Amino acid sequence: MSPLLRRKEKKRPADRLVTLIGKPGCHLCDDAQEVVEAVCAQTGARWEKKDISQDEELHRLYWEQIPVVLVDGEQHTFWKVNPDRLRRALEG
Repeated sequence: MSPLLRRKEKKRPADRLVTLIGKPGCHLCDDAQEVVEAVCAQTGARWEKKDISQDEELHRLYWEQIPVVLVDGEQHTFWKVNPDRLRRALEG
C-alpha cells in the first residue's frame, strides 16, 4: 500500500492536547473553559490555556475569534465550543 494512502495512527484521547486561547474578562472564554475542562476530564485528554494579551503572535492570529480551541495545534473551533464535537475530535 502506498504511504500516501495509509491512515494516520489513531491517537488515544490521553495523547491529545487541547489548547484554549482567550483572554481575562471574556465571558465566552469562561464558558469555553467549562466545556473544555469537562470534556477533557471525561476523555482523559490534556488541556492548556493561553492568554492572547500575553502573546503577540496569538493576538495577531486570533484576536477576532476568541475563544479559540486547538486540538493538537490545529484549530478546532472558535467562539462557542460544542462538547459533543470536541469529544468526537478527541476520541477519533
